[in-house]
Amino acid sequence: MKNKFVLGFVMISFVVMLSSCAKVPQAELDALTAAIEDARAAGADVFLPVEFAALQDSMNAINTMVEEQKGKLFGNFKAVSGKIAELTATATTVKDNVEARKVEVKDEIDNLMVEVSTLVGEAKGLVAKAPRGKEGAAAVEAIKTEIGVVETAISEAAGKLESGDLMGTLDQLKAAKEKVTAITTELTDVIAKYKGR
Repeated sequence: MKNKFVLGFVMISFVVMLSSCAKVPQAELDALTAAIEDARAAGADVFLPVEFAALQDSMNAINTMVEEQKGKLFGNFKAVSGKIAELTATATTVKDNVEARKVEVKDEIDNLMVEVSTLVGEAKGLVAKAPRGKEGAAAVEAIKTEIGVVETAISEAAGKLESGDLMGTLDQLKAAKEKVTAITTELTDVIAKYKGR
């Protein structure tokens, strides 16, 4: 009788302990996943790739922590819940920062459009001053072709901008600026050498 009483008490205690075990904060995890998806939908993966990658890495770390706690007999999800709340707030901040980054990119695109167009004008002016010896005429024609390629890139960038591809536009304009700067530098050096004779 005494054994049955002790056994019953142990069983009831065990059931109470198991039922009081912490549960996975699934609602919080779902909210975090939704916040990260909202950030992705806003364009965080494109406009803030470093911050977005950090969000994903932190999410993976949280998932690892959850799995570790699930594997324990008496898992404690308080630390996980704190991390989830912190990361959810960070995801919201990243989402909000995307709009500010878009404005910065648009401003940079506008400035680059003006700058590259000005550089193309300068390059065309330098082509007119370039020496035209035996090999000079062919070189000048090649440079004119390169300037034409840059002008085409500017037109394509404007098309990308109209379609909403801000980062593609920015990348194309940066490449065009680099190319036209190289052309201008080359022409300036050639003209200086020619005048130095």
